[in-house]
Amino acid sequence: MHLKDGRVRYIDGNPAHPVNRGAICAKGAAGPRQHDSPARLRKPLLRTGPRGAGEFREIEWSEALALAAKWLGDIRKRNPDELAFFTGRDQSQALTGWWAQQFGTVNYAAHGGFCSVNMAAAGMYTLGGSFWEFGEPDWEHTKYLLLWGVAEDHDSNPIKLGLGKLKARGAKIVAINPVRTGYAAIADEWVPIRPGTDGLLIGALLHELLRHDRIDLDYLVRYTNAHWLVIRAPGSADDGLFARDAEGHPLCAARDASLSPDAVGEEGGAREPVASALRWRLERADAVGIAPVIVGEYALPDGRTAVPAFQLLAQRFLAPEYAPQAVAERCGVPAATIRRLAQELAKVAFEQAISLPQHWTDAWGREHADMLGRPVAMHAMRGIGAHANGFHTCRMLHLLQMLLGAIDTPGSFRYQPPYPKAVPPANRPGRARRDDGALDANPLGYVHAPADLLVDADGRPRRIDKAFSWEHPLAAHGMLQTVIRNAWAGDPYRIDTLFLFMANMGWNSAMNTAETRRMLADRDPATGRYRIPHIIYVDAYGSETVDYADLVLPDTTYLERHDGMSLLDRPISDADGAADAIRVPVVAPDRDVRPFQDVLLELGARLRLPGMADADGAPVYRDYADYLQRHQRAPGVGLLAGWRGADGTAHGVGAPNPRQLEAYAAHDCHWRLPVPAAGRYYKMANRDYLEWARALGFVGSAAPIVLELYSETLQRFRLSAQGHGAVRPPARQRARVERYFDPLPFWYDDIEADGSSAERGGERGHAEWPPSALGAPSPARGGRDEKAYPLHAISQRPMFMYHAWGSHNVWLRQIAARNCLYLHPATAAEHGVADGDWVWLVSPQARIRVQARLHAGTAPGVLWTWNAIGKGKGAWRLAADAPESRDGFLLNHLIGELLPPRDGARYANADPVTGQAAWYDLRVRLERDAAPEVPGHRIERATGSAA
Repeated sequence: MHLKDGRVRYIDGNPAHPVNRGAICAKGAAGPRQHDSPARLRKPLLRTGPRGAGEFREIEWSEALALAAKWLGDIRKRNPDELAFFTGRDQSQALTGWWAQQFGTVNYAAHGGFCSVNMAAAGMYTLGGSFWEFGEPDWEHTKYLLLWGVAEDHDSNPIKLGLGKLKARGAKIVAINPVRTGYAAIADEWVPIRPGTDGLLIGALLHELLRHDRIDLDYLVRYTNAHWLVIRAPGSADDGLFARDAEGHPLCAARDASLSPDAVGEEGGAREPVASALRWRLERADAVGIAPVIVGEYALPDGRTAVPAFQLLAQRFLAPEYAPQAVAERCGVPAATIRRLAQELAKVAFEQAISLPQHWTDAWGREHADMLGRPVAMHAMRGIGAHANGFHTCRMLHLLQMLLGAIDTPGSFRYQPPYPKAVPPANRPGRARRDDGALDANPLGYVHAPADLLVDADGRPRRIDKAFSWEHPLAAHGMLQTVIRNAWAGDPYRIDTLFLFMANMGWNSAMNTAETRRMLADRDPATGRYRIPHIIYVDAYGSETVDYADLVLPDTTYLERHDGMSLLDRPISDADGAADAIRVPVVAPDRDVRPFQDVLLELGARLRLPGMADADGAPVYRDYADYLQRHQRAPGVGLLAGWRGADGTAHGVGAPNPRQLEAYAAHDCHWRLPVPAAGRYYKMANRDYLEWARALGFVGSAAPIVLELYSETLQRFRLSAQGHGAVRPPARQRARVERYFDPLPFWYDDIEADGSSAERGGERGHAEWPPSALGAPSPARGGRDEKAYPLHAISQRPMFMYHAWGSHNVWLRQIAARNCLYLHPATAAEHGVADGDWVWLVSPQARIRVQARLHAGTAPGVLWTWNAIGKGKGAWRLAADAPESRDGFLLNHLIGELLPPRDGARYANADPVTGQAAWYDLRVRLERDAAPEVPGHRIERATGSAA
């Protein structure tokens, strides 16, 4: 950080930092202009005119805080759930989530519901970790990297550094993406794919690996539940669950040459597998020294039958529906390419395996002289997740990794501490209030079973966003994208105050943007009052959402405050070391603004929230910096892991250190503790790693973490839909839950037809389970009108922008101040569009006038643009005729936030399992304009589109 005369002049990378290692992206380099942007807010604002008009008066902080505390205090006395506290993308979720918990509202969420929850939830419910920023390819050893739907906006510096290593070593990089930009542009091979069909391609790769027996069986039975026996008892309450012994341990069938064909095993139930002469016995699935079998049908002691989970997977993906020739046309990838990719994966994994000479001990006590590696790595992001089928697609990708033996082995995907966690993690969402009014747990978490859902006695949602309800049971990040629509409609109930932090829900973070803005300003005709009575908004800049707030609390820039990059939040670790970091203020604000973290803690003290005010009502924490040092989430576990203890010598777990921030500042503002050499791979079952992680408070025990090829958690929800258990979905949602809570991943196309294939195909009720290959959910087309809207439309976030918060930066605007609609020359020719024409892009929701540009690096049938470049007129202190508002545009105007009505209900346009916003399921058509040479962006909403 370089300053002159007290002003930030230049920012460069820190070579000692564990994440960037001296590299710096455009956003970082443009930090000085972000900091002194004219768009910065300067003082608290109180609305004086109608919402949306931008009419405010400046007020003092004393008035602003008193007013906010009055609104919030009245709510807490009456019903804490009348507060909806939702935050955008930031590094403060450890604080904001705790604050919501202490306030007592269930209505808290962060931005992940519209960003990354499919990727996160699929990983956490499958392998206890995930892609995104919580895992990485083994940059030092991989020989073959598959990038699935990866854009350049997240974790860009580590990825760029890693790709440079791969290019230098001659490793092959394959990018699977509808668009060839950024990383895909430097890949050795680009595989253009139709949006939303990644699961079909993955299923076809699984099909080929299984058909040619190119799978790592030893890895599967050591580290996954592939060999665990699944009960086959259609109609029973444990159909599809794992067979267990009297102590609850899962069982498997293991070879036993000592048994004669008619022998009875020591469990009292061993007998010959059906149609097999194999001699076997029932064993604990986690026993050491056994030889589990992964196919066949076996009798249990009670006379019922069970099959290994792997057999169910093989039945599903060996079905003809997943053959390359069956999926090629649908996903746009030739069958020959699919077969070749499968062959290349198998060749590198099994014929070019690597071995590192590192002794290690597994979680069962077995010694290993070296570490075997399958040098095939994968990395995936929003491109495959932001679909209504994204959860199962992401799970399917993890199954592909399992079959190759390519999870946390040398050369493959690697966990970054504090991951892996238990599958699923132990923390469930808070459901009840304690005597002091606080929730019994953080409002966000991981549901384990139907009893964990936040629903009332009739099965109705208890949260305003309907997360953790029967509509979206595993919504681990909440559903920020639904809160405004639901609050406006009073569905499932009305709230009093919408409290938003760094969430531009009045523009680029909302689906159906124009209608969302109307709802924010809409009044109840019976009373004349706003349908959402109070809106408090926090931002550092004059975004589009500011105009719709009643009270605006101005934040600082990131150079004017303390920040903590905590292991309890969004870790910055790498695979070989745990790390966290802080930011310290380098300049003082020149405006009457305050760090939001400080403001939140002060509001908590004024409200006397537990843990934020003492018995006399005095603040527990002086400010956020004090909170970073002294707050403990559990005894010895705080926000920062380094230099703990009274003398600063403890790491991970230890008493608060009053000089901890000084220690961080003395170490370039970061802390990193290397993983022991013997613990750097096989972390899910490596004794050296697990004991190290337990000592640091990352895991509760050193027991192995089993990778869940087959999800019993999902099957429990399916059983509830079939009428089993004390907590069951309402009748109208049973088909939906039964269909999408499949314990094995599958591909489906159209969420609008949800439940219909099950209803037509006979999978309802107590149909045979587990399904045969042909009885599995079929990868058939759904019910969308593809003739009326034949084209896919997607957006990508540019590497040089941070959501909407960079597009007012004068340096970054020199890179792009307007966006165009890109399409393949063949697509343009088919629709009579020339390069540079202004055309209409049409969806059932609206139509927008945009400029088309030809781009050979776009898959045929796909249209795309950069996200968050287009701006609302007058926002961000841009000129009235700024190109961002004159020519720039958002696809958001075309995306409906609700699906069409079905059986008297309307569901969110989201994944039915997690609530992930289905941004990339947009279908459109192109219409020519009468004057294509005349520039100018326009928006025209469809009649009745808000219905």
